[in-house]
Amino acid sequence: MIFREFLMFSRSEVRGLLICAWCVAAALFITVGCSPERYKAEADKEVYQIIDSKWKDDFGQKANYTISDVPPSPNDIRIDKAIPPSRVLSLAQAVAIATAVNREYQRQKELLYLTALDLTLARHQFARQWFGTIDARYVRSGEDEQVNYGAATGFNQLLADGATLTANIALDWSRFLTDDPRSSIRSVLAANVTQPLLRGSGRKVVQENLTQAERNALYQIRSFNRYRQSFVVSIIDSYYRVLQARDEVTNAENDYKSRMDSRERVEMEAKAGRKPPFEVDQAKQSELTAQDNLLRIQQRYQQQLDEFKITLSLPTDADISLDQNELDVLKKIGVTEPEYTLDAAVETAMAHRLDLANARDVVEDAERKVVVAADNLGAELNLIGSASVNSAGETEYRKLEFQRGTYSLGLEADLPFDRKAERNAYGESLITLTQRQREYENYVDQVKLDVRDAYRRLREEAESYRTQQVSLDLAKERVESTTMLLQAGRVTTRDWLESQDALLGAQNSLTATLIAHAVTKLSFFRDIGILQVRPDGMCQQWVGEQPASQAATPPAPAFAGVNWSPHKRGAGAGKISEQARTEQLADSNDSRGQPDRVKVESASPRQACPESSRRVDFRDFLHPPQWTWDK
Repeated sequence: MIFREFLMFSRSEVRGLLICAWCVAAALFITVGCSPERYKAEADKEVYQIIDSKWKDDFGQKANYTISDVPPSPNDIRIDKAIPPSRVLSLAQAVAIATAVNREYQRQKELLYLTALDLTLARHQFARQWFGTIDARYVRSGEDEQVNYGAATGFNQLLADGATLTANIALDWSRFLTDDPRSSIRSVLAANVTQPLLRGSGRKVVQENLTQAERNALYQIRSFNRYRQSFVVSIIDSYYRVLQARDEVTNAENDYKSRMDSRERVEMEAKAGRKPPFEVDQAKQSELTAQDNLLRIQQRYQQQLDEFKITLSLPTDADISLDQNELDVLKKIGVTEPEYTLDAAVETAMAHRLDLANARDVVEDAERKVVVAADNLGAELNLIGSASVNSAGETEYRKLEFQRGTYSLGLEADLPFDRKAERNAYGESLITLTQRQREYENYVDQVKLDVRDAYRRLREEAESYRTQQVSLDLAKERVESTTMLLQAGRVTTRDWLESQDALLGAQNSLTATLIAHAVTKLSFFRDIGILQVRPDGMCQQWVGEQPASQAATPPAPAFAGVNWSPHKRGAGAGKISEQARTEQLADSNDSRGQPDRVKVESASPRQACPESSRRVDFRDFLHPPQWTWDK
C-alpha cells in the first residue's frame, strides 16, 4: 500500500525526493565514514600550522617539537640505536638522545600541542558550523498509525561583532497507515539573527576568548623554547657531573694505590728498625680509610650514572659509559672571567628573556579582562530577527511560500537592575590586574637578580679555579718533597699522609670547580637569553657582528667548525615595541562582521642582530675572546 501511494507522486516529485535522500545519505556517509585516524591527521596538520606560523626565529631553531605520534620534521633528531656499538656516549650523543626520548621533554612537547589544539577550537567558535539531522519514527495513537521521516540541514555562526546567525531547512514526510491512508511531505526554511547593541557587542569583547587562546599559544611556544634552553644546560650539567664522579674514582684509586705502597714501605722500614710500630698502624689505618673511600665513591659514581641513564630514558642495566675525553677537552679550555659588563648583561636579559616577555604580556591580558568585565556591567540590548517559510500544501515541498512566511523583528533588553555577580567579577579583574603588575615588576627584579648572581658566580668560579690550580700544584710539590724527606727519615709518616690527603682534595676540587664554571657560564648565557638550541639538541650562542674596534681580534678556537663573534648592542637595541607585543586584528572583508584572525605579534628582541650574524658552539663561549660588549 505504501508503495502504491509512493507511485502516485509525479516523476519530478519522485526525483526531488531521491535527490534529498541522496544528499542525506551522502551527509550521513561522510559523517560516519571519517575514521579516527583522519580526524587525528587533520588535528595534527592544523596544530602544527598554528605553531609554525607563530614560531619566530628569535625563539630558537624550529626542531624537535612534534609529539611522538606525528611524523618528525626534517630537522628533528632521529635515534636508530640509542646505544652506540662502542658503548661510550659522547656529550653530543647524550644530548641528542635526551632530546629525542627524555620523558619530561616529551611532556613539554605535548603541552605545546595541547595549547595549540585549544586554539583550533577557539577559532572554530567563529567558523560556520554546519549540522544535519535525520530521524524516523513510528507513532501509534489509539487506532491511528503513522510513519514519519525527517531531515534537516543548516548552520550556526557567531560573527566577530557578536551577532549570531542560525539558518536551516527541514524536510518532513508523514504516512498514515490506517483509516484514510495518505502521505504528506513538507519543507520549512527558517533563519534567526541576534545582534547585541550594548553589552556583549564589539570585536574586542566578543573575540576576547579567541584573543587569549591566540596569545596562550604564543606563550607556550616561548615557554617551550625557554624550557629547551634549561633542558640542554641540565643535560650538559648532568653529563659533566658523572664525569666528575668518574674522575673522583680515578683519583681515589690512585690515592689508594699510593697509600698501599706507603704502607708496604713503612712496614719494611719498621722491620729494619728505622720506623716505630705506631707509624705502621697509621699507614694501615690510612690505607683502610682510602679503601673505604674508594668503595663509597665507586658506588656514588654508579648511582649517578644510573640516574643519568634514566634521564636519557635508558634502562638502568644498560651497559654504557661516558666519554672521559670530554672532561679532558674541558680541562684544556680552562676558564676565563666573563668579559661582559654587568649592565650590558642585564640589558640583554631584559630584551631577550622569553619568560620575561610572557610575564609582560600577561599584564596586557589582565588589562583586557578589565575592559570585558566593565562591559558586562552595562545594560543588554539585542536586536532580534527571525523568518520562517513553509512549503505550499502537503506535497509541494519544493515550492516555498515566501509571501506567506512569518517574519519578525524586535528588541529585547536586560536592564542592569541586578549586576552583583558582574560587579564582583569586575572588582576581581581590577585586583588581578594589580597582582599581574606586581608579579611582572617582581619578575623583572628576579631576572636582574639571576643575571647579577650568575655574573658574580662566574667571576667567583674563575677565581676559585685559579686558586685550586695553585693549590693542586702546591699539593703535588708537597707530596714530592714529603716523600723524599720521609725516605730520608726527616719527617714522619703522618706528614706524608696529610700531604696525600691534601693532594686528593685538591684534585677533586679542581675538577669540581672547572665543571661548575662551565655549567655556570652556560647558565649565564641562558639567563641573559642568548642561548639557543640547535637541531641536534646542543646549545649555541646567538651573536651579532664584531665591533669595528675589535675587527683585528682573532676568534677563539672553534670546536664545532664555527667561529665566535661578539654581540654588539646599541643603546636602543632590544627595545620591545608595545604595539608589536599586542594583538593586531586584521580588517575583515566580510560586511557582516566575520571574525578577524587574531594576530599576536611576538617580541623581536634580537632585531639588533643582523642576518649575517653567526652562531657559536657552547664550548666556544666557554673560552670567549677578550673584549666586552658595548652598552
